[in-house]
Amino acid sequence: MRIYIAGKLSTSSERESLNEIATLCENLGFETFLPHREVGLFYEIKNAEVIFHKDIFGGLRKCDVVVALLEGLHVGAGTAWELGFAYAQGIQCIGLKTDESLEEAADYLSPILLSSVDIVNTKEALRDRLNSFKNARIED
Repeated sequence: MRIYIAGKLSTSSERESLNEIATLCENLGFETFLPHREVGLFYEIKNAEVIFHKDIFGGLRKCDVVVALLEGLHVGAGTAWELGFAYAQGIQCIGLKTDESLEEAADYLSPILLSSVDIVNTKEALRDRLNSFKNARIED
C-alpha cells in the first residue's frame, strides 16, 4: 500500500513535519511518496510542468491513500488541489490537524474539506487509522 504525503513545502519546518509523517507511515510498513523528496522543490516557473507531471502522474495517481498535513491558518493551494484530485479518483484521504480543534478550524477548512477528508487530530489517531486500512486490506 502506497501513501502520498501532502502538505505545504515552503519552509524547512513544514518539510520536516512531512518527513515525520512519512517516517510514521514507513514504520507501519507503508511505501510513501513524499513530493519534495521524490520530485524536488519548485523554484522557477520553467520547471512547473516537470514538477506537476512527476508529482501527480508519478506519485499521486499511483497511491492508495493521501495523508495531508492541515496545520496552520490555511491549507496550501497544492494540498487542496491534491486532496480534490484524490477524492475525485476515489483515493482515500486523511488529514492531520493537531494545532486546533475542527470546530475552531471549520471556517477556513471549508465544508468541502470537512466532508471529503477523514481528519484526525493526533499522530496516534493517524497511526490507528492507517493500521485499520492495512488490516482491511489483509481481510480482503
